[in-house]
Amino acid sequence: MNDRHRLSMNFLKLFDVVLVTLTFGLSTVLMVHAERTVSLAQFLSMRTKVSDFLIFGLTLFLCHLVCCICGIYGPMRIADHVAKAGDLVRATTLCTLCLLAVSCAFSIQMITPRFLALFWALSTAVLYTARETFHWLVGYIRFHGRDLRYVLILGTNVRAAEFARRVLASRERGYRLLGFVDDEWPGITEFKKTDFQVVSDYAGLAEFLRRNVVDEVAMYLPFGSFYNRYLEVAGICEQHGIVMRFHADIFRLKTARWRGEMVEGDHYISTYREGSEGTAQAMKRGFDVAVASLLLLLLLPVLLSVAIAVKLSSRGPIFFLQDRIGLNKRRFKIWKFRTMVPGAEKLMATVEARNEATGPVFKMKNDPRVTPVGRWLRRTSLDELPQLFNVLMGDMSLVGPRPLPVRDYEGFNQDWQRRRFSIKPGITCLWQVNGRSGISFDQWMRLDLQYLDEWSLWLDLKILAKTVPAVLKGAGAV
Repeated sequence: MNDRHRLSMNFLKLFDVVLVTLTFGLSTVLMVHAERTVSLAQFLSMRTKVSDFLIFGLTLFLCHLVCCICGIYGPMRIADHVAKAGDLVRATTLCTLCLLAVSCAFSIQMITPRFLALFWALSTAVLYTARETFHWLVGYIRFHGRDLRYVLILGTNVRAAEFARRVLASRERGYRLLGFVDDEWPGITEFKKTDFQVVSDYAGLAEFLRRNVVDEVAMYLPFGSFYNRYLEVAGICEQHGIVMRFHADIFRLKTARWRGEMVEGDHYISTYREGSEGTAQAMKRGFDVAVASLLLLLLLPVLLSVAIAVKLSSRGPIFFLQDRIGLNKRRFKIWKFRTMVPGAEKLMATVEARNEATGPVFKMKNDPRVTPVGRWLRRTSLDELPQLFNVLMGDMSLVGPRPLPVRDYEGFNQDWQRRRFSIKPGITCLWQVNGRSGISFDQWMRLDLQYLDEWSLWLDLKILAKTVPAVLKGAGAV
């Protein structure tokens, strides 16, 4: 990120805070005018406490974090505007939910459902309009020859040509192609049939950089075959202070992302999963703790009733504790209400042949080890409620792939399935709301990986919202 881009992003962040503040004020004025409980003059003359400013400041800070997590401040020169609009809608929706959470926590009476709906509509419209205006203005400037980036592409293969077509597809992006650099090779004959031009060979690259305006060099050579060439070109670009771009698919990774890091003065390039670290995970953890704590308080009578029912219905402990596989294969004790007779795990060998599930997992509709009360608990998923304690202890999340027993994990025979263990397991997941035991093991694993690849706080909220009707229907529960 260059200084100009960093400055524009900081300005945009500050501008968004101002717009959200103005939108909140406009929503308040419109609601006061519509409800006519007090006159606008009386409302504006009300005294404001210092605590009110602190609460509003906290709300703005939460909204800023949400906007950063939703990715609305990423690079805009080559951004997909449709995707960015989707990110913006997710951001304003989550900001509205943050406002709802703050109003519940501090008993703010003026924040009603009507107010929240108005705030969401206005903030979405205002922020979207401001961004589109900004993009149009910047695009207009670039279209007429200002704020341009001159790009030189190394390599004349198909991927290099595709990259050139993408960046040149819209003049308002501000990219201008200088040409391609390559030596003679069998495939260059086909390349010369295109409208693109080879402006230099590798021997003349250094001289070309000395004589021309070059902002970026995009490298599209096969990494394995041209490693020494990469070293040479990188050294030249570093001497000139020119930005280098190269395709991240060096090792043909499909889901991992790349980033640069510095550890005690040494530079590293590491892989990571989108949304797997930093602020996003801090927000997810904070959400987990807050919701799990609230649910435990609200469901305390239910927990006590179920505990009594389990204790009175059969001999044995109230809770069932079992080793499960968690984040990156860490083992932890999962908490559940006991639904089977004591010593049920020792009786596994007697029912193993009656397994009705595909893959390494064990599922059986009429398991003779399940008690009558346990069958009802499983059908209603009430046996899962103690896992809220696992969430508070940090072993689990509210949403994530279901934690599997050690027995099931040892039956895995394909490594692609094991990627599901790269995040914390959850109480509910895509599998839980898409058929549960009614889908195959491979479909289950693919749903878990889909969750990893598409994760966002918004997705977590949608899964939680779908979990309640899925549990009430009891579809796929065993």
